[in-house]
Formats: sequence, structure tokens, C-alpha cells
Amino acid sequence: MFTQEEKDAFYKILYKRRDIRTFLKDPIPDESIRNILQAAHHAPSVGFMQPWNFIMVDSTELKERLAWAADKERRALAIHYEDDVEKESHFLQLKIEGIKEAPLTICVTCDPTRGGSHVLGRNSIPETDRLSTACAIQNMWLAACAEGLALGWVSFYKKQDVCDILEIPPHIDPIALLTIGYTEDYPDKPILETSNWEKRRNLDNLLFENKWGQQQEK
Repeated sequence: MFTQEEKDAFYKILYKRRDIRTFLKDPIPDESIRNILQAAHHAPSVGFMQPWNFIMVDSTELKERLAWAADKERRALAIHYEDDVEKESHFLQLKIEGIKEAPLTICVTCDPTRGGSHVLGRNSIPETDRLSTACAIQNMWLAACAEGLALGWVSFYKKQDVCDILEIPPHIDPIALLTIGYTEDYPDKPILETSNWEKRRNLDNLLFENKWGQQQEK
């Protein structure tokens, strides 16, 4: 059992966590990075396959190349919002400079071959290897927040670009680029919410009872 103080601390971290885009160049203590990686490595994984690897990128040259790949894709994706000038403007203003600013970028990968041909649970639902890796990423996000650090998930890039830059084998899937560092700008609400991109949906409207579409009785 956990004390009320321990539960309060957990939920404080859970609700405080944000996707950050602005970083200071201050170095990160090795112990904090190790704690974040240990948190990731203790994430649940289907069939206990542990499909993740972590590429620690602190090379200025490599971060510049990753930032180029992200910016290229960001500009390519902007075409999807050309009929909505306001949304297109918001999209193009999204910062990807965090890759260059943050002292560390971690590429989290997924190895779909880990565990062999038959992994408990993955035979029925193949994408569970990627879902397991996502659990590791969530643990990293929460641990970074607990360590007083900011973390941003860069989601604009062509996977082949990242594989080429980081020399990742063809069968390995680069799931995420995570930028980590200290920040002076840790918002109370998600950046996309404060920029009026989207609002948090009402939880009650997302709950069904017993079958799809059947709202819970209040």
C-alpha cells in the first residue's frame, strides 16, 4: 500500500508532465539520465519481450541532421492545413529546434524480432511490440518530470531519414526522438491546448458501458 503523500506525489507528476519544445543547454546529471532509462526499462511489455533500445545522441553534428529531418517533414505536413490559414500558421510555428537546443536526444527503437518468432501475446496482436515500447516512453516522460527535467517527443520525421542518420539496421523501428534537458518554460497546460489547436475532451463523453456507443448512466 502507498501513503496518501506518495499517491499525491504520483498524481502530481502525472498531471504536471508536459511535451516541451524549449530547452536550456545546461548539462544533465548522469544519475538523472540513468534513472530515466531504468524507468523505461521497467515498463511493462507483452510477453516480457522488452523490444526497446536507446540511442543516446549528444553529438552536435547528429542533432543538427536530426533537426533537419524533422523540419523537412514539418514543412511537408503543413500542406494538410493549407485550407485553414489559422491552423496552418499554428502548425508551422511548432518548435522543432529542441533537438538542437537540448543537451541530449534519445532515439527509442523497437526490435520486432526480439524474443524470436513466437512471443506470448504478439502472435495474436503483432503491434504489441510497438505498444510495449510506447509504455517505456511514457515511463521516461514521467521519470523526467520527477527529475525536474523537460522532455519533448519529436514526431515529425521520415523513419528512413532517422535510420540513415543514426545507422539503424533495416529491421529496427525508430519509434521516437525524445529531447531532454532543463527548461525555463514549463507550461501549466499542454502547448497545443494553450495555442487553441485542440481542447482536452470531456472524459464522461468518452465512456461507454458494456458496448460501443452506450453511454454510462449517471
